[in-house]
Order: sequence, then structure tokens, then C-alpha cells
Amino acid sequence: MSGKSYKILISRVIPEVGISLLKDKCDLEIYQGEGVIPRQQLLQKIRHVDGLLCLLSESVDRELLDSAPRLKVVSNYAVGYDNIDVSYATEKGIVITNTPDVLTDATADLAWSLILAAARRVAEGDRLMRGKGFPGWSPLFLLGQDLKGKTLGVLGAGRIGTAVVERSRGSNMRILYFDRQTSDVLERDFSARKVSLPELLEKSDIVSIHLPFSRETHHLIDEKAISGMKKSAVLVNTARGPIIDEPELVNALREKRIAAAGLDVYENEPQITPGLTALENVVLTPHIGSATIQTRNDMARITAANLLAVLEGREPEAIVNPQLLKISK
Repeated sequence: MSGKSYKILISRVIPEVGISLLKDKCDLEIYQGEGVIPRQQLLQKIRHVDGLLCLLSESVDRELLDSAPRLKVVSNYAVGYDNIDVSYATEKGIVITNTPDVLTDATADLAWSLILAAARRVAEGDRLMRGKGFPGWSPLFLLGQDLKGKTLGVLGAGRIGTAVVERSRGSNMRILYFDRQTSDVLERDFSARKVSLPELLEKSDIVSIHLPFSRETHHLIDEKAISGMKKSAVLVNTARGPIIDEPELVNALREKRIAAAGLDVYENEPQITPGLTALENVVLTPHIGSATIQTRNDMARITAANLLAVLEGREPEAIVNPQLLKISK
């Protein structure tokens, strides 16, 4: 291993700040291909490594974990970790780490970009200008939705959901939220009300999704949920694609049962549900919630530092299965 202590596989090229933290102590193999590393290559390469630094696109399931006799740590370049079988990894003594906190502001900013773009038909106007051109000002041309004084409904009152609400201050919006836990911050600082999902959908003008993906949240926004929304409502998703039943959303947008949507995540990434790109009343971005220079650099630094800490027997900055630390102590 060229005199270096650990063999590491990095499943995609990441910012140099992360590579720099690892290269002096680790024998690195970085997949250089375009897009996701082919599954069979991943299964072959994982047999020989002590650590894996991966993205959400890699499925770290039982098959992969059973193919990795030396693996001690999986460092996920993301906040979420629904791509990893955490319980099985824990059984095998493999530490899982992630990057919480670091992308909160970037994702909240993008959520508001989508809210504004969808509500004010910005992308639609841009396409028009680049295609047919400006037809001239008209009183009824490209009318969108006002935000001031309207109701913002947030699904998930964690870090990102709270940051989205904080950014609503200038619009004097009423705040509703849906979450298992009561948010003292939202209720104290924004007079927010914790409500049921049906009530939030019924009363909100903007619905912004910030829930983690799980069995319980899979297709949480289905045909029934969408039918409970206002026809003037805007639905935004910067969390996980499968929380929305995308074919049902396509139908609802096509039939104008809701006014618009803004999506940064998709049910079957990187594939897009048929019909979605043909709609004028949806704004689509390519999973760029964390795509700022500072945020991506911070994510690279944290994932690399987490991985190295575990291999060197130190506590990582962020750990998903902390019970393994207690066992090791």
C-alpha cells in the first residue's frame, strides 16, 4: 500500500480539500468515470478497502457489506443515509458517518429559489424569452402568486425546514408545520402551529418538503394528499424524490389541480418521470440543493475527516450509529 496505512475507495471525484486530508495517510482509489460507479466495479473494489467514501447514488446494502471483509467505515457525502443499510452495517461493526448541518443554508436558499420561481413563473418566462421572445406587456400576461401574508406549510421542522421558515420573515407569512416533534423555535419565534398533514395541505399556499426518506414518508404526497391542496398551491421538494408520487404529481400539474411545483429531487434519479419536463408549471433543478462552492468543500472536508477519524480510532465529527463507539470503548 505504498507505505500508507489505509486503503480507501472514493466512489466519485470530490473537491480537493477532502482528497488533501486523506492522501498522505491513505492509499486512495478514486472512481474517475462519468456518473455513478458501475455496481459490479463497486462490488469488486470494495473487497480490498478499509474505508468507503460514497454518495447517495451508491447502495450500501447487505450484498455490498458482505463483499467487504476489511471495511471499517462508510463515510456518506450527504446528510441523509437512506442509501445505507445502517442496521446491518452496525451488526458487522462498520461505522457510518454523514454530514449534518453543513448544507442547511444552501438547501434552504434553493428551496426559496424554487418557491419564488414557481410562484412567479420565472422559468416559464425565461423559456418564453429565449424562444418566442417578449410579446409585450399585458395586464393578464404570466400572472403568478403573491407570497406576502400567505401560509407557508413546512413538512419537517428540522434544521433545513427551520431555515426555510426563517427566510420567510420578509413576507410576513403564517407558518404551519408537520413533524413528529414540537418545534419550540418555530412556535416561539414564528407563532407557527403544529398540525396534521391534511390540515397543512388544505390551508397552505406554499408546501415545502424537508422530511427524511423512510418507509413512512414514501409517497407521503400521493394522489389523496395532492387532492387536499389548494388549486392555487405551490409544492416544493428539496428533500428526497420518493416522498412524492411523481406520476400523480404530473397528472395534478397537467390538470391544474395545483398551480405549480418546484423540484430539486426526483423519484427515480437520475431518470425523470415521463411527462414532467413537458409541463410549463414546474421548475426543475438537477439535485443542486448543496451545490455551492463553500458547502461542497465543507462536505468533502467533513466526509474525509470522519473517515480518517474512525480508521485512527478517534470519534468522528458526525456518526450515524454511535453505539459502535460505546462498544469500542
